[in-house]
Amino acid sequence: MSKFSKSIAPFVAMEITAAKNYRNRGDFAVEFSHLENAHVLGQESTYHHVKVHCLMLLWGLRQRRVGEIVGQLIRILGAATKTAIGFVPTGNTGGSNISPFKSIPIKPELSAIISRAKATQ
Repeated sequence: MSKFSKSIAPFVAMEITAAKNYRNRGDFAVEFSHLENAHVLGQESTYHHVKVHCLMLLWGLRQRRVGEIVGQLIRILGAATKTAIGFVPTGNTGGSNISPFKSIPIKPELSAIISRAKATQ
């Protein structure tokens, strides 16, 4: 696991935990928004990138959203094969409602976390 992956791991884990908490409360939209945050934070790490897409796939399955399921299967393959070579659209939130090739401005609070994680490398 790369230094970045290790540095960003606690922040990705916090977003995943928040997602689980909202799922347990039945707030599935907020659950997904935390998975999107986890995606933005971890998308430069193959491990975290694939993991978050798998969690998004499970969300799609639980919600019975065929478009999300298909989109996440494609994104899992892409994350597994393209992340290590740097083919990652910055800031992309990872849901099937966004093109997997589209870069998006990163929320300032997430950008600060990513910068700190990169500074520890």
